Amino acid sequence: MSQPAPMITKDGRFAYEAAGDPGGTPLIFLHGIGGAARAWRQQLATFGDRFHAIAWDMPGYGGSASLPSVSIAALADALQRFIEQLGARKPILVGHSIGGMIVQKWLVQSAKPARAIVLAQTSPAFGKADGDWQTSFIAPRLGPLDRGETMKSLAPSLVKELVGDDPDPRGMELARECMASVPEASYRAMMLALIGFDQRSTLKDISIPTLLLSGSKDNNAPAPMMAKTATYIPSAEYVELAGVGHLANLERPDAFDEALGRFLNSVAINT
Repeated sequence: MSQPAPMITKDGRFAYEAAGDPGGTPLIFLHGIGGAARAWRQQLATFGDRFHAIAWDMPGYGGSASLPSVSIAALADALQRFIEQLGARKPILVGHSIGGMIVQKWLVQSAKPARAIVLAQTSPAFGKADGDWQTSFIAPRLGPLDRGETMKSLAPSLVKELVGDDPDPRGMELARECMASVPEASYRAMMLALIGFDQRSTLKDISIPTLLLSGSKDNNAPAPMMAKTATYIPSAEYVELAGVGHLANLERPDAFDEALGRFLNSVAINT
């Protein structure tokens, strides 16, 4: 797998990796809470021949500066600043997990249009701050850190809980490496930023080509929920990858790339 050199935007705020012609159509990948820009390296290699493929380190990850206060809205604003720094016009955005939430919020906050979006294993809502499900989701993920564990010590078990059947060994090694390197403060802040997120009312306003990509074994963004979400987005396409958990691009990178490639082909034909 190719390893692009990490890059920094001119303002020094954002780190990223990229492949392909800088003059090509921007294809921007956004990772999840336990990820990093380098989690997308196979996708950069796969799509760099047709696009300017770019993988963003979210604020507080890799070489990207942290935000003073973390929320999905603040992250969406940071995404807009990143896009402006790149000079990227009408990008295609691929958001995984919290990255997909950021894309949804960005669509509402930004006046700059995207060419298309991919919402990969994500949700349009996380619910109430005091909801039982939200509490049961957050507590086991932050509790071990409160008891003295580290991201490095937790990485193997956290990744194991996320994946489905027969994941790619190299992908899992990279997933554990990414999870282990997430700063604890960033992991905590991102987890708490999920609380109260709700863009369900704006799904009907998404007017650009949209792919919703799920895994049948994903417990964090269950496939039935994603299939239902697709029905609220005009002309959305829904694809479910059998046997895949929450880390599709690392668990089954070839299947992920095939699904994404088909969608990108349709976007190129129709735009």
